[in-house]
Amino acid sequence: MTKRIEIAPAPEPLEAYARHFDALLGKSNQRDEFRRYLEGLLLPSERQKTLTGLVNTEPEVGAQQPRAQKLQWFLSESTWDERQVQAERLTLLREDPATAPSTDGVLVIDETGDRKDGQHPAHVGRQYLANLGKIDNGVVSVTSLWADERVYYPVDVEPYTPAHHFEKGKEDPQFRTKLKITVELVRRAVQAHITFQRW
Repeated sequence: MTKRIEIAPAPEPLEAYARHFDALLGKSNQRDEFRRYLEGLLLPSERQKTLTGLVNTEPEVGAQQPRAQKLQWFLSESTWDERQVQAERLTLLREDPATAPSTDGVLVIDETGDRKDGQHPAHVGRQYLANLGKIDNGVVSVTSLWADERVYYPVDVEPYTPAHHFEKGKEDPQFRTKLKITVELVRRAVQAHITFQRW
């Protein structure tokens, strides 16, 4: 068996958390960039939704820096299974008494939108963006979140794809309404043993 290449660890206790995912990330550069990604999410910044914000560099020019390019590769081209990483994250939350879901909590379904230019990129179109309070060009995702009086955390997310991206529009078998996506998110939560109140 080949010895794994050493990588730069994340600061503790983040490193202890990141190690739970190492078996799902077969390459050393994947494990390394996963840690940089987690570090970026925890930066005290308002730009965590941007690549340059995650690597703590200035917009536009900073996107050409090697650390930004490495993270771009990890997020968009590297071959790791998002569903497996998601399952491990939910397992860790379920097994920790401080975050274990119970029937005292609820599963919250919501949608979030971000303005985006163009019509052809995946999931982009003119649609209602709740955070802007108007119809604009953007991308919308349906999200699920578990919450009780003590704690809350995201469970899952699925992008909504406007009908114009499909050959037959709303009649296309691949088209899913936000309601259909909601049903899928609830089904996934149940499969992941996320317990919650049911009325």
